[in-house]
Amino acid sequence: MKDGLPQIDRRPPEQVMRLSRLGSLHQCRLSFMRVLTRRMAAADWRFDRPVFDIDARGVGHAVYTATGPDRTYSLVAFAHDLPAEKRSDRVIAEAWDATFALFDGVPQAGDIARLSANVPLQEAGRVSERELTLSRANRSVRLWDHVVGALSQGCQPDSAEIDAVGYLMRTTAVYGSGKFGAADRAALADRPELQAPFQAEMLSVYLIRTFVRDLANHMARAQGGAAAVTLAPDLALRLGIGNSTGLGMAPFIVNHPVLFNNWIMAREEAIARIRALQTATPEAVSLFRDLLARNASMVMTWQSDHPVQQAKLAALHDDLDRLTGHAQPAVFDQAQPWDALIRWSEGALSEEGQELLASLILEPFPDLVDGLSDCMADVAEAGLAVDGATKVAEMRALIQNCFGWALDLDWSARDQQARAWYVSAEKLEPRLGERFDEPIADYEQPLAPARDAARAFADLAGWKADAPVADFLLVHPEHRRAVLRAQITGFAPYAEIRDNTIAADLMPIDMLRAKLSFFGATRFDPRSDRWVRICMYAGAPYPEDLASDNADLWVYPEACECA
Repeated sequence: MKDGLPQIDRRPPEQVMRLSRLGSLHQCRLSFMRVLTRRMAAADWRFDRPVFDIDARGVGHAVYTATGPDRTYSLVAFAHDLPAEKRSDRVIAEAWDATFALFDGVPQAGDIARLSANVPLQEAGRVSERELTLSRANRSVRLWDHVVGALSQGCQPDSAEIDAVGYLMRTTAVYGSGKFGAADRAALADRPELQAPFQAEMLSVYLIRTFVRDLANHMARAQGGAAAVTLAPDLALRLGIGNSTGLGMAPFIVNHPVLFNNWIMAREEAIARIRALQTATPEAVSLFRDLLARNASMVMTWQSDHPVQQAKLAALHDDLDRLTGHAQPAVFDQAQPWDALIRWSEGALSEEGQELLASLILEPFPDLVDGLSDCMADVAEAGLAVDGATKVAEMRALIQNCFGWALDLDWSARDQQARAWYVSAEKLEPRLGERFDEPIADYEQPLAPARDAARAFADLAGWKADAPVADFLLVHPEHRRAVLRAQITGFAPYAEIRDNTIAADLMPIDMLRAKLSFFGATRFDPRSDRWVRICMYAGAPYPEDLASDNADLWVYPEACECA
């Protein structure tokens, strides 16, 4: 009991931090896209399009501004006439259908000239501290041609075609945080509108979606002249921005243990708060059941050709049927009904279904959940250092507590160390290779914290319990990183993945899914175990329509639209 109220503990890290569960997470009230749209609507942000200088071939540039209480940010978009043979989602691509930068303020002619010489080059160019993000996108050619062709002839496109794909363009990268000369995260962290994680990147994608809609309408007019029509608002609303994400994203959650802990802990705290509620109001039950039905309709539109995802989708469909049948009004009459629902799901649903339910129970309770988004950033991680005064006995206990499961593995076995993470010399992007088939061991990145913790634990065995760990590290400096990570878990219990990140059966896509769920992504469509396509902002109001009453639950389409 606390303050006279019943409490329920957050779910333990050993349950939450397994890769199969992290790879089953879904968007929720704390997802960064929804945090942004809520904030923009609440602060009455203003949007404008001061420049749209694009010719009949679809070449030129446009500027979209977003003005909050204190500052203006501008998306500078460059449209290109890209030959089909140059269109590629791979990171080695050198040309795209569109390229973008998010500018801090309103760009002047000199800024546009500088950006036009650099942004289309992406990695081969450079931006400045006035830019917050750098990104690029390619058309979904089939849907683009269908939509533009229909509009040019005075017809609306087929809604089934729109739902089958979900986006007219997909980004292949949205860089920020100092990449290629852009402003560093630390320089922006004190801005309230950017304090939550990835807000500059989410704003970029939100404005890119508007540009893509406008470009499609423009190209339809260029092709059809007076006969052309604009895309109907209800169809435009169903379109998001796709994204193709590969291994470059996966190491992020390993390299930022405190930040990732904060994301997971905020979500787990939100879940625990709702589970602790003694009763469920009729209003909360009604909203939950409505959003469950809408979510089930949305999931019916998700498609994938990948066998692993097909199996997960089939299981999720079964889960949603089972959950819908179980979550009848009478279920909510018992004490702590939300907790009872979660406990029921642990025996009745797959991990995918369990995590979807965990996200859904948060929806009726903005007052208990939304403030936790202020706790999801991290401003201290870069300054963390080893506490050399920690005693060896305490150090061993920390490792045992977080990595005890890893101490029982045979790290000399080939299947436990089958993979190695390294960085591509050509693109400076993370790669995952086969340790025993490729000459990559000498280039391995420190992305196997469980193995490293087990090695440190073994070398600590011969040291006196009351010796300071600083003495140990003087002899074994190779264990500094492992010691620091174990110390971090003392205050950040969700900092570490509880699985082997170099095992033969590793599914890297689980790491991608975990991060993307916090972005707010939907329509997960793996193309292999190493890259995935998703959709962002489908259903979100466009800037001209954004208001407090539509700024949040847009992620759930009306059930009748997708059934």
